[in-house]
Amino acid sequence: MSKKMSRIVVNTNLTLDGVMQAPGRPDEDTRDGFERGGWGQPYFDEVMGQKAAEGMATTRGFLFGRRTYEDFAAIWPNMPEDNPFAAVLNDRPKYVASTTLREPLPWANSTLLQGELGEAVTDLKEEPGDDIVVLGSGELVRSLMELGLVDRYVLWIHPLVLGSGRHLFADGTTSADLRLTDSTTTTTGVVIATYEPA
Repeated sequence: MSKKMSRIVVNTNLTLDGVMQAPGRPDEDTRDGFERGGWGQPYFDEVMGQKAAEGMATTRGFLFGRRTYEDFAAIWPNMPEDNPFAAVLNDRPKYVASTTLREPLPWANSTLLQGELGEAVTDLKEEPGDDIVVLGSGELVRSLMELGLVDRYVLWIHPLVLGSGRHLFADGTTSADLRLTDSTTTTTGVVIATYEPA
């Protein structure tokens, strides 16, 4: 019996107008003069916490672009040990796609992908096991889409229009037909929508 291949799952916070930039903190990503960082925080509720925990339970590792990796590596190793998300992020394997970083990487359990992105990620997918989750990393997500390597999108769509900021699906993104496989609405109006390639 063949073993189940790993899936690449994109897990991203978005506004209604598609902005993904800096949902967590005001100083998270100020590129292009972006001043609305931290927009996702007021919407966090128990439902979001529960869905995040469910996702973590089926995650065997994480895939990051350089910028998101460096941001997470500066924050999560210093979180309290009783933070369940910190425990998962710190303990599970982390794979980093970067042409500028060099090993050894500073965050424990981190590996720099070698060679062409498509080949490296295909090799990861062929290892049996749970999901490999991409957090943030917009440029990496667009590259993975172009290569046809994304198996699932979990989009946390916030009832907010910012009018500016970096978008997940920027102009020039490869087109994709998707089908909705699950949706949950939180008490704060966030729609957690799960899509897979049609």
